[in-house]
Amino acid sequence: MNETPHRVRVAVVFGGRSSEHTISCITAGGVLAAMDPERYEVVPIGVTTEGRWVLSSGEPEQLAIADGQLPHVADEGGTVVLPTGSGPVVQSPGEVPRELGTVDVVFPLLHGPYGEDGTIQGLLELADVRYVGSGVLASAVGMDKHVMKLLLRAAGLPVARHVLVEPGPWEPQRDGVAADVVELGWPVFVKPARAGSSMGVAKVSGPEELESAVLAAREHDPKVIIEEAVAGREIECGVLEGVQGAEPEASVLGEIKFDASHEFYDFQAKYLPENDVELDIPADVAPETSERMRQLAVTAFRALSCESLARVDFFLRSDGSVVVNEVNTMPGFTPTSMFPMLWAKSGLDYAGLVDRMITTALNRPLGLR
Repeated sequence: MNETPHRVRVAVVFGGRSSEHTISCITAGGVLAAMDPERYEVVPIGVTTEGRWVLSSGEPEQLAIADGQLPHVADEGGTVVLPTGSGPVVQSPGEVPRELGTVDVVFPLLHGPYGEDGTIQGLLELADVRYVGSGVLASAVGMDKHVMKLLLRAAGLPVARHVLVEPGPWEPQRDGVAADVVELGWPVFVKPARAGSSMGVAKVSGPEELESAVLAAREHDPKVIIEEAVAGREIECGVLEGVQGAEPEASVLGEIKFDASHEFYDFQAKYLPENDVELDIPADVAPETSERMRQLAVTAFRALSCESLARVDFFLRSDGSVVVNEVNTMPGFTPTSMFPMLWAKSGLDYAGLVDRMITTALNRPLGLR
C-alpha cells in the first residue's frame, strides 16, 4: 500500500504591528496562492496591529486589495497562536493552551519593525524553529538604514551621504541637524530609519520644510535619517542564497520608471492599483555595468550577513557611477512585485522561488552558523 507522502508543514506569518501591516498581508496573499497544497500543509497566522497572533483562513483573495480597500488581519476574539519550542500553541479565551503541532519551517512575511527587524527571527532562534529569510543580525541591520549605511560603507560600497536624527527630543538637535543638512545640499530626503514601503518619506526642497518633514517621519520612527538626493535611475537586483553552500546568485536587473505625478517612488506609486509605474525587466543597462551592479549586490548581501533572499536597490548616475541605496531583507513578494519578477526573468518562476526559499530554510542548521 502506498503511503501518503509527507507534506512540509509551513507556518506563514503575516500582518504585524508596523505601518507596513497591509503590505505584509498583500505579500502573504501572493505566497499562499503559490504554495502547492500537495507539497505543503500551510498554517496561516495573522498578527494584528496590536500584536495578537490569530489563525487565519489563509484564503489569498481575502489578502488582496479590493475596491480600493487595503487588507488587514482582523481580531475577532478567536484563536490566539503563540510560538513555542515545539511549534505554535493555540489558546482560545478561557482555555488551557494546547499544541497546534510542530511545524517544519516558518515563512515570516512581516515587513517593518516587530517582524522584519530581527525580532521574530530572534524568537524563532530561541525556539529552535527553522525559518525563511535572514537571521537576527542581517534582519536588524537591514531594517536600520543608518547602521546599514555604516556597514556598507565599511565594506567599501558606495552609499549616499546622510545625517542622523537620533531618538530623543528634537529641539536640542534641531540647529545641529539643520547645519549638517546644508552640507548635503538641497533637495534632501527625510526618512524614518526603520520603516519601509516609503512610509513617512518626504522630499524636502529647502530648510523651511525640514522640521515638519522630520516630525512627520518621527510618527513612524523616533530615529530618522536625512539623505542627500541622488540623481539617477532606480535599479534593483534580487539576490538568493546559494544552494547547498554555493555562492549567492544575483538576478537580472530591473528599473523602476514612474511618471511626473510622483516626485519619487512613494507608497502610492508602489502599491495602489491606479499607479502609473513601469518595471523594466531586464533593465536597459550596458552589459559591463550590469555585471558590476550584480557583483555589488552580492557584496552587499554578504556585507550584512544576509541569508535566503534580499533585494538590493541602486541609483545609477548618468556618468555610470553607482550608489547602493539600501538592502531589503524581506522585499515585497506579490507576483507583480519587483523581486519575484526579477527572478521570473532570470528563469525562476514565482512558485519555484517560494519552493527554493523554503527548501533553503529547511536545509539551514539550527543555532549559530
